Amino acid sequence: MGSHFVEENMEGLVRLCPTNHIPLTPLSFMERAAFVYRKNIALIHENISYSWEELHERCVKLASALSQLGGVTHGHVVAAVSPNVPALYELHFSVPMAGAVLSALNTKLDAATLAQILQQLEAKVIFVHTGFIELVLQALVTLQEKDKPYLLVLIHDSSNVKELPVSSAPPKILDYQTLLDMGQPNFKIVYPKNEFDPISINFTSGSTGMPKGVVYSHRAVYLNAIADIFRYEMSKSPVFLWTVDMFRCNGWCLPWTVAALGGTNICLGEIDGKEILESIYLHNVTHFCGAPMMLTKIADAIGTNRPLLPNNVNVTVAGVLPPPDIMTKLEKLGFSISHAYGMSEALGPMISMPRKSQDDFSNSNEDANVKIREGIHNIMMEQVDVKDPESMQSVPADGKTIGEIMFRGNAVMLGYLKDHSRTEEAFEGEWYRTKDLGIKYPNGYIKLKDRVVDVIKSGGEIISTLEIEGVLIRHPMVLEAAVVARPDDVLGETPCAFVKLKEGCFVTDEEIIKFCEDKLQDYMVPKAVIFGELPFNSSGKIQKFILRAKAKALKLCLPL
Repeated sequence: MGSHFVEENMEGLVRLCPTNHIPLTPLSFMERAAFVYRKNIALIHENISYSWEELHERCVKLASALSQLGGVTHGHVVAAVSPNVPALYELHFSVPMAGAVLSALNTKLDAATLAQILQQLEAKVIFVHTGFIELVLQALVTLQEKDKPYLLVLIHDSSNVKELPVSSAPPKILDYQTLLDMGQPNFKIVYPKNEFDPISINFTSGSTGMPKGVVYSHRAVYLNAIADIFRYEMSKSPVFLWTVDMFRCNGWCLPWTVAALGGTNICLGEIDGKEILESIYLHNVTHFCGAPMMLTKIADAIGTNRPLLPNNVNVTVAGVLPPPDIMTKLEKLGFSISHAYGMSEALGPMISMPRKSQDDFSNSNEDANVKIREGIHNIMMEQVDVKDPESMQSVPADGKTIGEIMFRGNAVMLGYLKDHSRTEEAFEGEWYRTKDLGIKYPNGYIKLKDRVVDVIKSGGEIISTLEIEGVLIRHPMVLEAAVVARPDDVLGETPCAFVKLKEGCFVTDEEIIKFCEDKLQDYMVPKAVIFGELPFNSSGKIQKFILRAKAKALKLCLPL
């Protein structure tokens, strides 16, 4: 059958119509869950639990109340400042059910930054957990009246109720449950007419400046939520523990994924190692995700006589993995740990290391627990490549040639909020430019080498700070490590290491340098080692610009 057959037999076909196309939206996952899994437990938090049928009704009623009382309609923004409590999970459905756009905001922001973000959002309604009332009110004080929300909704639990200074607040203040009770269960859900309509706005960590608003579409979120099923190796009715913040890429789109599978959401208050472990044993948790630092917290809470986990627990972390001894301790207990690489603009992780593969994805002799991430692109992120940023040609897949990691696919942001120029810059050449450097192997796997701004140029050599950090973290006394460039009159730049030791440990800078000499080429060995706390931002990322300033001011190669 050739093109002649196609021309003769495909005439008169309808390519796109209401019969064969309905705009994609993750709201359909909740609708189906309420029907198929109606009596199954959807969500557990402390002493409350809801079935999927109950959760669906709560979301519909809240959407109704937002529409009728909050004045929320198509395209309006609803902001939320809250930890991972049931209300924030419900808002991932109820806000778009009202036709609006959800923006879950980082609870670790300072008031000034939060105020700037709220000014950009022009949110009609703000939901705020009582633990963050003071932060939000401080931010609102600096806003002009036109930028302030019409309604403030308080999310609280029995252990955390505070009086609200009315003079600082918006015109209307309501309790979350009170607002929900005002809604109607027969409210007609506002489905998107166009699947490219915005569903949420997430903000970047701000590691290179003011956080940028990243706009997600119903379509991208729908597809990425399905991709999560494969990415995290989920099956029907998973039990998901909420250790990744929902304000980070909408919890990597997992609120919608769990609904699609009719799973159970376990919400935690504080992300504490002991509480995580207790929840895993109590609820037979199957999956959780988040920042690597939580693995250290879990390892510290294990103790000496902890029994094996009741089932295998799949864990995916994005970022700097803890030392190998911690990883081994967790894996022996029953954790299956994978790592991923991604960003807000890709709706979360876009490259991950499969837990099981027929391919030999260990392309080097490096320890599997070294933090230098290596993996393959995920479903729905159809094209991820390493390119020469000037010619836009793919670099050779030789595991050596460095280029910029770029991607394009169906799980990509619509663009930056109210910032056309930055969107155009990011999408230049019809690829998203990450400004991250990487290499590509013959089997298609990609390894992150460094951020463009973090690489060290020393005597004609290009040095990856991640590779040096990967060695440092393997030292038995090192807990955390970061490497930056230090100016050098002869070589231009040399590596400077900042190290935080494990509690009760002591080691000299000479011993650290000798440890590196045995594992790195001479030009990669740090010429200076500084001991102390490392500066992290609100997203848990090391603020290397602070360390670069310290390295620049450093005169002697001595530990502090």
